[in-house]
Amino acid sequence: MAGRLVFVATPIGNLEDLSPRAARALAEADRIACEDTRHTGRLLHHLGIRKPLLSLHEHNERQRLPELLAALAAGETIAVASDAGTPLLSDPGFPLARAAVEAGHRIEAIPGPSAILAALVVSGLPPYPFTFAGFAPPKSGKRRAFWRRFGALGHTVVAFESPHRIAASLADAADELGADRPAAVARELTKLHEEVLRGPLGELAAVVAGRKPLGEHVVVLGPPAEADSGRLDVPSGDRAR
Repeated sequence: MAGRLVFVATPIGNLEDLSPRAARALAEADRIACEDTRHTGRLLHHLGIRKPLLSLHEHNERQRLPELLAALAAGETIAVASDAGTPLLSDPGFPLARAAVEAGHRIEAIPGPSAILAALVVSGLPPYPFTFAGFAPPKSGKRRAFWRRFGALGHTVVAFESPHRIAASLADAADELGADRPAAVARELTKLHEEVLRGPLGELAAVVAGRKPLGEHVVVLGPPAEADSGRLDVPSGDRAR
């Protein structure tokens, strides 16, 4: 019997966002490859699930491939979960997905929570087209080039940023793209202290600079004001359903 590789989206904060299908996939898996075994272990304990856990993160992912591919070849079902949200999107999983495809194994994705989409929805900025840029670089020089490159696209851009770099990152973005560029910053999404700040980059940078922010942040950079139509002019018959 062929094995299955199942990518499972897990909550980004609120445990009620885990779907019944996702919980069932975790319960039915032969083993679970996860970014942090302690973090996923707590989720499984909450669900009353006991399964073998295998760490899978950016520092060991390629070394894990032979073991995981062998397990798939032996007919196992392997679930993959990151600490929060959807695997592969700035989280481990892509090398394994590509190797499994090349080996002819069955791959499934169980959709669910995503900080990218949640931030995009609540930002009040044009939702499509948009580009997900991952994490902004930690060093100012590369970070400025990052904002300059993605800001030139002319449409909405979503990026992740750490709490201790968010103020500097917004300041760099404002310097490169202009203080009036529309943007939004979301943090603690789906949690008790969820917060979304909306406004020009310069104002957001000033507000955040006066705080000690906690939690991962999602920056949604809007298109230049003159390019902001609110939504694409797509004939109704061509809209995705």
